Amino acid sequence: MKVLVIGGGNMGLTYAEGMASSTFLNRRKLMIYDVSPDKTVLLKDMGIFDVHEKLEDALPEADVVFIAVKPFHSEELFERMKPLMHKEQIAVSLMAGVTIGRIQEGLGISKVVRSMPNLPAQVGKGVTSYTESKEVSRVELLMIRNLLDTTGESIHVKNENFIDASTGISGSGPAYVFYFMNSMLEAALKMGFSEHDSRVLVSQTFEGAVELFNQNDLSPTLWMDRVASKGGTTRAALDSMDDNNVKELIKEAAYAAFDRAVELGEES
Repeated sequence: MKVLVIGGGNMGLTYAEGMASSTFLNRRKLMIYDVSPDKTVLLKDMGIFDVHEKLEDALPEADVVFIAVKPFHSEELFERMKPLMHKEQIAVSLMAGVTIGRIQEGLGISKVVRSMPNLPAQVGKGVTSYTESKEVSRVELLMIRNLLDTTGESIHVKNENFIDASTGISGSGPAYVFYFMNSMLEAALKMGFSEHDSRVLVSQTFEGAVELFNQNDLSPTLWMDRVASKGGTTRAALDSMDDNNVKELIKEAAYAAFDRAVELGEES
């Protein structure tokens, strides 16, 4: 199996590194292409990829093509790719908002997998939701899932609506966590902690809480009840969040990302 990644930015490089270090390529070097000459030099210096400077030298040879460019670059890229594609190739999109139908039309192929990755893939803790066009076989889909799993875990969803929805949860979700962390860091600094101690207090709290959640079947609500006692400090904090409608604001933020993902699909 020959795999090509188009786009050597953060997400493209993350998946390229994950797949290149796996056993799924049968000792073949992963092919990668980026339009930037400077990025091409950096990719060559890494020494683990078959780096191509011309798309026409790599694309016709690939069985699976991962497309990891910004959505607004897709139209121009598709025009370059279409004459070089053949019908048995599978395109795997890492682009937000670009629909399967648009990819099929733009590339002139039928086998398309649309996915939504997230930033923790950079440390092997990513989650990628994905769905496919009807022309992709079960065997091919399993192959794609194995490739996606090289950066963490993947979740198969039944249609593209869930890809847009997962954009609002997992795709944009790390930013929500960082937003919350930043608020806690600012509070710790205001209380007089040093930057180092503030960072340790916040990061270890998040890491420990996630580990507790993953190692048990308790819901977040039950965990909150375990931490908070009536009239105590934690209850005071949770009551403040409830009074300020924080829960609903977080939900609204997730839906705002979801709605924007749908808009991007309509714009494309």
